[in-house]
Amino acid sequence: MDVIILQLLNGLDKGSAYALIALGLTLIFGTLGVVNFAHGALFMIGAFCAVTLQKVLNISSEAIDPTKTDFLGNPLVVKTPYVVNWFGPETGALIIDWSVPLALLVAVPIMILVGFIMERGLIKHFYHRPHADQILVTFGLAIVMQELIKQGFGANAIPTGAPDAFKGSYDFGNLLGFDPNVIIYPYWRMIYFAFSAIVIGAVFAFLRFTTFGMVVRAGMADRETVGLLGINIDKRFTIMFGIAAAVAGIAGVMYAPINSPNYHMGMDFLVLSFVVVVVGGMGSLPGAVLAGFMLGILESFASMNEVKNIFPGIDQIIIYLTAIIILLVRPRGLMGKRGVMED
Repeated sequence: MDVIILQLLNGLDKGSAYALIALGLTLIFGTLGVVNFAHGALFMIGAFCAVTLQKVLNISSEAIDPTKTDFLGNPLVVKTPYVVNWFGPETGALIIDWSVPLALLVAVPIMILVGFIMERGLIKHFYHRPHADQILVTFGLAIVMQELIKQGFGANAIPTGAPDAFKGSYDFGNLLGFDPNVIIYPYWRMIYFAFSAIVIGAVFAFLRFTTFGMVVRAGMADRETVGLLGINIDKRFTIMFGIAAAVAGIAGVMYAPINSPNYHMGMDFLVLSFVVVVVGGMGSLPGAVLAGFMLGILESFASMNEVKNIFPGIDQIIIYLTAIIILLVRPRGLMGKRGVMED
């Protein structure tokens, strides 16, 4: 039972990332009808927003400290971050420590801007083109973004630490009545799951309960009729593209302490997340979220040694195998609608 609970927690962690990226993918497809293969790159850019802010906050000034010497008695050169000089030792150290959560404040406007530039500068020219053309151009854009990150930050993964308050693990064993230290789970992974749930809930609430969201949902169902009412639905869809980019970006920011950012992390998540979208049903937001968590949990259980000993390599193919089975039974996915991508 303890192993099952631990794998369930791991699955919720993976499923959170899949669901957030798939949610953004589905928002873009549902509003603009564009299959955006550059969405994983937006997740990557968000992660590197956290890396960049952490590096910026650690920019230091150098000064000779006569009170500190090396083994030869020479005074040492001491590096002090500028934020420590500006805000004092305690506040400055706290700002540096909380660089990842603070990166959310930086990432949101940056990702919205990146989304606007992508949509207005390139993707709008492919609205009425075949989906194959959309996939090719957005996949090419993802490769360009990937190589730019590689050029700027290097090919190696960059460790990005969570705040000290959330380092370490929580003992679920005591909470659930098991022996101590049986079910240990990192605090930050729990934070990520809670954060994902809040973001997903906020997106659904925005679409459900705001006038803007209701118009967008109406435009997703019948774009021409909404346009005939005098509403600039294209402008609202552009804003939704920016929101979808922001969702992917903040998902990447908060994932940075879990998986050290690297230039190919966007591609790693993109393929899996697109499978999630297809399994959930193209254009279905609830389907994307449901499929994200379901496949994350399945992947987690497939990675258990007990399972891999019986089915070697099953953890590498379980998501695709599940997708094949579901699509054979339900060709439109779990919650897909008639007519989506069936022309």
